Amino acid sequence: MTVNTSPDSASPASDDRGRNRSAWIALVAVAALAVGFLLGFLARMPLEDTQPATPAAGSVDVGFAQDMSVHHDQAIEMAAIALTGSDDVRVRNLAYDILTTQQNQLGQMQGWLTLWGRPPLPAGDYMQWMAEDTGHGHGSTGADGSGHDAAGMQRMPGMASSDDLANLRAATGTDLDVLFLQLMLRHHEGGLPMMEYGAQHASIAAVRNLAQTMVDTQVGESQLMTSMLADRGAVPLPLN
Repeated sequence: MTVNTSPDSASPASDDRGRNRSAWIALVAVAALAVGFLLGFLARMPLEDTQPATPAAGSVDVGFAQDMSVHHDQAIEMAAIALTGSDDVRVRNLAYDILTTQQNQLGQMQGWLTLWGRPPLPAGDYMQWMAEDTGHGHGSTGADGSGHDAAGMQRMPGMASSDDLANLRAATGTDLDVLFLQLMLRHHEGGLPMMEYGAQHASIAAVRNLAQTMVDTQVGESQLMTSMLADRGAVPLPLN
C-alpha cells in the first residue's frame, strides 16, 4: 500500500491511508520504546562483582548511553519520514527495521540511565567520554580519529542538519529514497566510532554487548544502503 504525497492528486481515501499509516507507525514506535525501556530495567546491574553498580557521570557507560540516545533519536525521525513517504518497498522495509531496532535500543539506554540516576541526555558537549574516564583517549586526535579531544564536540559526526531534515520531509519519489539512503548511511558511518569505542571500553557487560550489536547491525545496513544507492545511480555523501 502506498501513500500519494502529491497535493494535486490527494483524495479523502489517500488522506485516510496516510493517517492510518502514521498512526500505525506511532504505535509500533511506542511499543518498541516500551520494550527497550523494560529490557533496560530488567538488566541486573552490576552483572559482575568487579563492575560498579552505578557508573560515574563521566564514564563511558553513561556518556555512550546519553550521546547514542541523541544519535538514535534522529535516525528514528528520518526512518519515520521514509516509512510514511516512500513508495519503494525496499526503502520502507529498511526504514521499518531501523525505526523499530533503534527505538528498542533507545529504550534500553534510557532504562539504564534511569536506573543509574543519570540525566537522559548529555548536559555539555558530545563525545567527551571517548577521551576521558579510563585513559583510553588518544590525545588531540580523539578516539575516533576525527580531531576531537577531551573538550568534546558540539555536533556528533554523521548528524543531519536542520536543512537536511527539511529537505527530506519535502522530498518525494526517487528523490526521497536517495536522500534518505544518503543521510542514513552518513548517520551510520558517523556513529560507528562511538559504538566501537563503547563496545571496547564500557565497564558494564550489557553496555558493551549492546554497543557491539549496534556495530554489527549498522555495518550490515550500511553495506545494504551503499548497494541501494548504486542501484539508483547515486553515491554516498561525504562524512560531515
